Amino acid sequence: MHGNVQGVGFRMNTMMRADDQGVVGWVKNQYDGSVSAWFEGDPDSVQHMIDWCRSGSRFSDVARVKVTERSPEGHRNFTIR
Repeated sequence: MHGNVQGVGFRMNTMMRADDQGVVGWVKNQYDGSVSAWFEGDPDSVQHMIDWCRSGSRFSDVARVKVTERSPEGHRNFTIR
């Protein structure tokens, strides 16, 4: 995710939303100011997470989201990295 997504609670809110949706994976800040996330779970729940990321947390301002489909890594929970 690109935009104003660091220092605004984006990662914590992503983790809480993922837990609510039963989605596993991770979210982390990148050095360029963006945030990366990995979602695994039911396709509808993963889509919900992608849709949520397009607007983000209350104080974030998401400019763009890039989505890439990949094979699952087998995560057991959702973490902030």
